[in-house]
Amino acid sequence: MAYTKIPSVDLADFLSDDPKRKQNFVNEIGQAYENIGFVSLRNHFLSNELMKDLYDQVREFFDLPEETKLQYERPDIGGQRGYVPFGKEHAKGRKKGDLKEFWHFGQIPDEDADLTEEYPDNVEVKELPKFNKVGIEAYQQLEKTGIYVLRALALRLGLNEHYFDHWASNGNSILRPIHYPPITEEPDGAVRAGAHGDINLITLLMGASAGGLQVKNRDGEWIDAKPEKDELVINVGDMLERHTNNKLKSTIHRVVNPPREEWDQPRYSIPFFMHPRSEMKLDCLEECIDSEHPKQYKDISAGEFLDQRLREIGLKK
Repeated sequence: MAYTKIPSVDLADFLSDDPKRKQNFVNEIGQAYENIGFVSLRNHFLSNELMKDLYDQVREFFDLPEETKLQYERPDIGGQRGYVPFGKEHAKGRKKGDLKEFWHFGQIPDEDADLTEEYPDNVEVKELPKFNKVGIEAYQQLEKTGIYVLRALALRLGLNEHYFDHWASNGNSILRPIHYPPITEEPDGAVRAGAHGDINLITLLMGASAGGLQVKNRDGEWIDAKPEKDELVINVGDMLERHTNNKLKSTIHRVVNPPREEWDQPRYSIPFFMHPRSEMKLDCLEECIDSEHPKQYKDISAGEFLDQRLREIGLKK
């Protein structure tokens, strides 16, 4: 079945004490991810007030002078924290840099996280005293939401409900506020974000300030992803597709340039890329392998896979 719009699901069903409602949520999100790889989710943990505060802070940051923003660039760590300037990243297989600049907030692990790796520190923006506080609070609420989505998927896959908890809690996740500036001249083959699949387990995207996100369905048609105002768009990434031996779909998506009459409008978008701890094995799950679905991928860890992909998209040399 080829979807013509993104299915909508309600996290309140999964969190309810009613086993039937909980199972319905597992079925709905499972079917959506096995077919198109995207859902829109309501009743998540990110309040409207926090979303508004975050967008206000993000706009203020990207309005700073270019020389100020460049002080916060960290190319020495592949741009995994701080500012990444305009045109630096491109979709895998493309040479043209995307028409965007962005910022990276990363994990602040619990003291008892027992990590095998050290995450880079977040970069403090001294011009905006609330920027980091609001960003980290949003990061934590999105991580909490993502863990509940992964619990539903674990049940769908026949795993223990808490299978992903250890790997995703204190994981190498990234919150990425993005600014797509107004388009001032005919783009030479570049789009706001080229067609791509995400690297990570799942991506949680709060409503962008303007349209443009499109998803490719099973018939190869591009469909608009238009969530309601209070919904998050959540999609499967390449790591989870690989781990489930292609049972859950990491769907190709893109951000297209707007119609010419809207070129003067900037676009802001804030995805949360949920990564596991780097030592998590992405080997195909036995529950997803049978005679009709033989193992499709070589064994690899999440850290090895991430490193490989960061080189392919130009963020790491």
